[in-house]
Amino acid sequence: MLSAHPAHPGAEPQAGTPKVRPHMRSLPLRVGTRGSPLALWQTRTFLDVVLHFCPVLRNAKAFEEHVIQTSGDRIQDRRLADVGGKGLFAKEIHEALLDRRIDFAVHSLKDLETEMPPGVVLACTMKREDSRDVLIPGPGMAALDPSDPIGSIPAGVRLGTASLRRQAQLLHARPDLQVGMIRGNVQTRLRKLAEGEADATMLALAGLKRMELSPEGMMVLDPEAMVPAAGQGIVGVTVRAEDVELHELLAGIEDREARAVSRAERALLASLDGSCRTPIGGHARLLPDGRLHLTGLVARPDGSFLLKRSLHGGVSDAEALGQELGLSLRADSPADIFG
Repeated sequence: MLSAHPAHPGAEPQAGTPKVRPHMRSLPLRVGTRGSPLALWQTRTFLDVVLHFCPVLRNAKAFEEHVIQTSGDRIQDRRLADVGGKGLFAKEIHEALLDRRIDFAVHSLKDLETEMPPGVVLACTMKREDSRDVLIPGPGMAALDPSDPIGSIPAGVRLGTASLRRQAQLLHARPDLQVGMIRGNVQTRLRKLAEGEADATMLALAGLKRMELSPEGMMVLDPEAMVPAAGQGIVGVTVRAEDVELHELLAGIEDREARAVSRAERALLASLDGSCRTPIGGHARLLPDGRLHLTGLVARPDGSFLLKRSLHGGVSDAEALGQELGLSLRADSPADIFG
């Protein structure tokens, strides 16, 4: 029997969180994950939270880890936008879920499709780590100005990134820069930078923090100046839609703020409905007065067009806010942006 009585200060149920009934299930529960160091860290940290929340599982060998290699992991010589988009980091994992080879899966939320495959639902979002991007200079590059990191990049620098979102914003601000592709996990990209494949690169601060990495000279970028990817810094957990009991159990430990900001950001994406080659940014945060602030961005990959807008609204209207902002951006963008 699985019970769900809070046992960890960081996992106390919040207002509006559904009460979780005890469940009868066979153990172990099989969890799907990618095999990168960051993915494994996120999965094991999430399972620790579940064990704190459900003490009865601690000595029951409750979980069985299943590492699944995805298309996104295998394809390293091309941008994901050229081979099907970021959903390639979840495709094989969700196939395993639907085939009942696993019971649930742990993901970086920004890697999930906006629309889940039929039969799969997003059951839980965990407390967000820092959502900002960082700019990392390579060896020998002059120190950046903390007050204007992007503006202080030396002219003609080769910056490596696989993200069209980052590329578009960089080239819009600095059309003199050269942007090339660097793929791989956090450690791989830092190694490629050290080996001189680029003069500088950009990464998500969340991944660096989770891996306890602090590259020399890195500069954290304001999320209004470099709008992050929707879902960046949030761990999301998917289950089969029919698995109501497991969905209910996981929903009981969801972070309320993460749920609000992720719903706004993912609604923005859904409303824009851009192709995998459309640079899109989406970043929501709670204001001191409890309202939600959402910034959205669309651009051309070469930075020749960029439109950025923000809206405020109530947390209960998170999805409507995302939809409204997305429709506004779409209405005032050239048709080719979404081709």
